[in-house]
Amino acid sequence: MRAAAPHHRLHMVAPKSTDSSRQSATFMYLYALAVSGGAVAYMPFLTILLPLRATDISGNDALGMLAIAAFVGAVAASVANIVFGWASDKSGARRPWICAGLALSTALLLITAYAKSPAAMIAIIIFWQIGLNMMLAPLTAWAGDTIPDSQKGFLGGLLALAPGMGALSGAFVTMNDAVPSEHREIIIAMLVIAMVSPVLIFGRPISMPGLNTALTDQTTDGEQSAGTRHAAVKMWIARLLIQIAEASLFAFLLLWFRSVDPDFGENNAANIFALVLGTAVFLALAVGRWSDRANRPILPLICGAAAAAAGLIIMSVSSSLPVAIAGYVVFGLASSLFLALHSSQTLRVLPRPQTRGRDLGIFNLTNTVPSLIMPWLTLALVPTYGFGSLFLLLAGLAVIACLLLATMPRQHARD
Repeated sequence: MRAAAPHHRLHMVAPKSTDSSRQSATFMYLYALAVSGGAVAYMPFLTILLPLRATDISGNDALGMLAIAAFVGAVAASVANIVFGWASDKSGARRPWICAGLALSTALLLITAYAKSPAAMIAIIIFWQIGLNMMLAPLTAWAGDTIPDSQKGFLGGLLALAPGMGALSGAFVTMNDAVPSEHREIIIAMLVIAMVSPVLIFGRPISMPGLNTALTDQTTDGEQSAGTRHAAVKMWIARLLIQIAEASLFAFLLLWFRSVDPDFGENNAANIFALVLGTAVFLALAVGRWSDRANRPILPLICGAAAAAAGLIIMSVSSSLPVAIAGYVVFGLASSLFLALHSSQTLRVLPRPQTRGRDLGIFNLTNTVPSLIMPWLTLALVPTYGFGSLFLLLAGLAVIACLLLATMPRQHARD
């Protein structure tokens, strides 16, 4: 790697890992499978099973119950992710926390089937989110402990599998002929255990001391730390802006397609969504490998944000279904690529390895805060100005994300 200017360098006791110190492919594949298991743990439950349970419990008041559950669940997830990331930092171990979170979240998922009142279900959701993030926070930080910068692009490509696996599991458990409704939570629990356990049992990562050494007392540490913090802040804001756009499309995609063509069916939307997620995996793997070879970790994020903005602009002016679908495909591929690669490249800008879990918990707020912002944006714009105005606003947010990343400090944009 090209050496950075002295006043920009992270002064560590051990040098930054290079291509000569690479993590084993076996561990990376097992790790990606575990992260996909994390997606399976929450995607089908939050998007399909919880709404069905809410309807059974609350009837016509299901929407209100879901709104409360979404809000308190997001708050619980945000706090728990930071707390357990910090706890795994302090303990110096990730596996025990992942194991405990897997056991707790699995048990609480199974208990949801026995909730008989809205209050009971909401209480279970809060504790389930705590258990889930007890697993997810140290699992995310584990990548920072073990995957060198020279493989973070490839890691980002592997992480693109997670949304697709989550969506696929939701489709599987809702196949009435294959999975009776009373067994859905059990099937999800079994899938999660089967996907997360292998890395805990068989994962033997190669030690990467250069990734986990505390900063030494150098005269320029203050300057470089400030530069690293600025880079981390830009990465945080950029992801938040793209996540707001992605969350808006995820929630209102079908309604928008039907505003263009009233005959557009939910199965059509599901097929397009699945096609985008599946294609994004191969795209992210290819681009991630390229970014590793070219040593350009941030460039794919800049291009992804720009392409997402372009897709949203196409969607905002579309008046026919083919153009609408084309615009969404551009946005969907670009945002999926951005989010997958951003997840791995974030690890290179965190200022202190000894607080990696806590800092990633703060980054996780970009995943939960949009669910609190997005409904108000939609309600403020769509009823009066239509979906086109919303998409233009979201395109503006994507452009801001692109500009923030384009002005990243040079040592983070290229090593």
